[in-house]
Amino acid sequence: MCAVTALMLAGCSYASEALWPSLTGGDPRGTQIAQSQSVPPSAAERNPQPTLSPAAPGSTTTGMGPATAQAPLQPGLMTEVGRRAMTMREDVQKLGASVATRSQAMNQIRGEHAQTAQRYQALIGTINARLQVGTTPGNPILQGQWNQASAELDRFSADIGRMSALSNQVAADAATAAFLLESTRAAYSLSGAVEEDHRALATLEDEVNRTVVSIDRLLNELSEDVARQSSYVSRERSNLTALSTAIKNGELYGTGLGNRAFAAVPPADGSASRLGAAPGSAPATPNPQGAAAGNRPLVVIRFDRPNPAYEQALYTAVSRAIERRPEAVFDLVAVSPGRGSQAQVALASSNAKRQAETVMRSLTDMGLPANRVSLSASTSGQAQTNEVHLYVR
Repeated sequence: MCAVTALMLAGCSYASEALWPSLTGGDPRGTQIAQSQSVPPSAAERNPQPTLSPAAPGSTTTGMGPATAQAPLQPGLMTEVGRRAMTMREDVQKLGASVATRSQAMNQIRGEHAQTAQRYQALIGTINARLQVGTTPGNPILQGQWNQASAELDRFSADIGRMSALSNQVAADAATAAFLLESTRAAYSLSGAVEEDHRALATLEDEVNRTVVSIDRLLNELSEDVARQSSYVSRERSNLTALSTAIKNGELYGTGLGNRAFAAVPPADGSASRLGAAPGSAPATPNPQGAAAGNRPLVVIRFDRPNPAYEQALYTAVSRAIERRPEAVFDLVAVSPGRGSQAQVALASSNAKRQAETVMRSLTDMGLPANRVSLSASTSGQAQTNEVHLYVR
């Protein structure tokens, strides 16, 4: 321990003498001559091609050549064309953000459309399945499901209004894009510009053109969606009307008759297109009784008892007729017996007309457009009771 303590004291004395100068002015190391020691170079120093770390952002390099990054142009040193290009760039960025927002809104509406369609079709499928196996007339459960389906269809109509409003907003963005594109092209002719300004204008013009392409695509998609959904809602309204009649009677009919009708195609021979007329044939007579004379009726409904069940047979016959001739029109004739006194004949004719109007309402409830059915009345000496005849023209 004594030896170790002595060595530590000696070390402390050496450190004190080496770090602090002597107050006497003499060399604290005495007369000894310091001997230099050579230190071998490290591996990094012996490397002939050393790897230099990149300078930190914003730091300046001294003694290593010019810096590669150029300082941004100060606003005070910019030309008038350059400042205008910067202002228009901000407008283009705002326009791009607006178009992105419109696209997100359209995708959101489409997602809501898909969910509404799933709920609506599930309700319609449940109602049709229940009617297919048979149910009671006016089933309240089916009526409640029909009301829910009608509410879902109302949501479709509301979404169509939202898409129409969104289409108007995109049209406003299209007008803004056209203005920016015209302003960018007009800036080329301004004096006092440098080459960098024209390069900035060219880049800006490309950005506006890309935005215009996105706007046009968005407008086309919105237009197609609005047309498709409007046609879908109109078609399903007719189907719901027919389904309501089926629920009331407790038996399944099918889709609305109006959905089976298509627009008449112009004849190939160039003659005028007429409903129910073949190309080149004579014009159809405007008198329903004249058109029905000599023709076999498509459906004969005899009102020999109260409330006869004729809806299913009527729907099937009209549906098949429309499948064969999509442009067909119909004549509904109220036929009353011509026997008896004048008062009896008049009373029977009045009842037959009222019964024909009931059949007319049934046809419209099944989805057949009212403008494709004409009403008329006649008397017959062979009829035993009031009848309603349906003819095809």
